[in-house]
Amino acid sequence: MNPLAELDQLNLEPTAKTEVAALVQALLEQVERDAKAIQAKDLKIEALTYELAYYKRIRFSAKSEALAPLQRDVFEEAWNTDISAIEAEVEQLQDDSPCETVAKPKRPRAGRQPLPDHLPRIEHRHEPESCTCGHCGKDLVKIGEDVTEQLDVEPAKFFVHRHIRPQYACRACETVTAAPIPPAVIDGGLAAVGLLTWVIINKYLDHLPLYRLEQIAARDGVILSRSTLADWVGRLGVALQPLADRLAWHLLQRNSLHADETPVPQLDPGKGKTKKAYLWAYRSNDLQPGPKIIVFDYQAGRSGRYAQQFLGDWHGPLLVDDYGGYKALFAAARAHPESQRVLEPCIELACLAHARRKFFDLFQAGRSPIAQEALNRIATLYAVEAEARDLSTAERKQLRTEKSLPTLAALHDWLQQTRQRTAPNTATSKAIDYSLKRWAALTRYAETGDLPIDNNPVENCIRPIALGKNYAQFVIMHSSPVVNCKAA
Repeated sequence: MNPLAELDQLNLEPTAKTEVAALVQALLEQVERDAKAIQAKDLKIEALTYELAYYKRIRFSAKSEALAPLQRDVFEEAWNTDISAIEAEVEQLQDDSPCETVAKPKRPRAGRQPLPDHLPRIEHRHEPESCTCGHCGKDLVKIGEDVTEQLDVEPAKFFVHRHIRPQYACRACETVTAAPIPPAVIDGGLAAVGLLTWVIINKYLDHLPLYRLEQIAARDGVILSRSTLADWVGRLGVALQPLADRLAWHLLQRNSLHADETPVPQLDPGKGKTKKAYLWAYRSNDLQPGPKIIVFDYQAGRSGRYAQQFLGDWHGPLLVDDYGGYKALFAAARAHPESQRVLEPCIELACLAHARRKFFDLFQAGRSPIAQEALNRIATLYAVEAEARDLSTAERKQLRTEKSLPTLAALHDWLQQTRQRTAPNTATSKAIDYSLKRWAALTRYAETGDLPIDNNPVENCIRPIALGKNYAQFVIMHSSPVVNCKAA
């Protein structure tokens, strides 16, 4: 329908027709402007609705990215405790009751696994009080035995090493001889190796602050002040620095690496507050031979120069997220951080889990059918990786060529077609653009048999650090990298 064309068919004076035409044209332009304004507001409402749903899920809901997570209640642990206590009381009452009770069926216990074989076993034999039958008096004959196992733990206990060094004198030459002092990590220190190991493991692996270790020791009547514990930790960092440097050297001999970074609060002396520092994490590739190594490099900021300083002249496939600090590593050529030499560029590998996360957030916000389709297609790629988990490198490459590459090609075509039908500056278009802009880096893994599909291994290593940040108020800055090596 064209109002201006229909206006020509009306029998109006030329002057009136001109005025009506101008009015109609102005109304049409106003309607068009209103439509654009409404569309812009709709897009803004959609974006705000997505952001609100995202932050509500992050703040109040489970953060698992599974499509159909099990519903878990925050009080489930307390409920299980209460139920177990009630069942124990009921069993006690049934045992005390003189009347005959009906045997109840055993409740299936999901999740109970056999105890590990490497744990030491302490046997307790329970023999009958008599070796003769209580009914007829004849001798009993062993026909078998019933074995049950219970898991126990021995809490940390403190004990003292006494080093006694007898001293002997020679009357003839008037000299004194004694055995040398046993070597120690901290010369003249109070702590033995076992205690120092206990402190370091609790602080950096279990993320217990030193004041809690002080309380644990106090329960056994051992006084370990926080200043003393902090002094031990600092001295151990210096003593272990050669080991850290050697492990970092071994890590940089690998052909491909994971990299990520996480913020940690750092004390800002003189200002009475904290500032943000970063732990840069570098991890070996599980699909390649060798022990698993994770290196944490503590730095004062998030600038990409810190990654360049750590990697030095290393080059190869590097799996990272879309943070711009890594972009200089993937340029055509880059300068050595400490010299004028030109280094070969690293090869960028993108994380498919990050691309999937964009669609997962979109799906959780509004059950978007586009996001659902993208998640289903990406799930097919992860199913291939699960199938290839125990295969050799050559077999995994063959499987990826047969299944992953065609799936990725179909996903790329679908993303491009969907993007053409999607309005710009929406959550859907941003999720699609994230994958399309990094498509070459996202799909590079499928052309090989030894490159990972995502950056989850290093993210799983830095995830416990967030727990430690909740325990500690600040971290004293130091220049030594914190290194952890896990045996293959």
